Amino acid sequence: MSRILLIEDNEDLAFGLKNNLEIEGHAVSIALDGLEGLRLARENTSDMAILDLMLPGMSGFEVLAELRRKDHRFPVLVLTARGEEEDKVRGLRLGADDYVTKPFGLMELLARVDALLRRAGAAAEVGGEERFGDVELRPASRTALRKGQPVPLTPKEFDLLLHLCRHRDRVVSRLELLRRVWGYSEEAISRTVDTHVAEIRRKLESDPSRPRHILTVRKAGYRLDS
Repeated sequence: MSRILLIEDNEDLAFGLKNNLEIEGHAVSIALDGLEGLRLARENTSDMAILDLMLPGMSGFEVLAELRRKDHRFPVLVLTARGEEEDKVRGLRLGADDYVTKPFGLMELLARVDALLRRAGAAAEVGGEERFGDVELRPASRTALRKGQPVPLTPKEFDLLLHLCRHRDRVVSRLELLRRVWGYSEEAISRTVDTHVAEIRRKLESDPSRPRHILTVRKAGYRLDS
């Protein structure tokens, strides 16, 4: 199940799209203005956003520019009520991954959403190398190095650490880790996450009792600092 953030000020359209996206198996959050959309984009754990360009409070262009400035990497599909070429070009230059011009066909929109999610999933499955401190993660070979030397991580430890790396400098909740790493399997409880984090620290932190990189944020989750 993918999580989609829909930023659209037309309530009828927003809730109609939400209903159809949920029928397709997605979880959808709605923001009815730009400022609320930006807040949810920063706080939520969305897999992609559908962003109207003409929004009250803060335009879609401004929301998109701010997201990309903060290095939010999830795909963004922009909606524009006008067919003007300059709007499309400006959106793409700001970092949009695709666009649909209103009025649009529902099947076209759903197809473009699925295409962006597949593309993002394929990229995330392998992706590039990640580094923090003296640690390097190589997703293609699923190996971890510390000071150039291999460190044996279990599959779940590797997946958990990779997710923290790809969402570095923000708090990742235990619930998000349970969803993304364990997929809500029966044995996945909050303590499972804590145990795996403790083991990763033991293997990779210079002083596991006073971690420098994999930090606990009380009552919220974990954050990876570079």
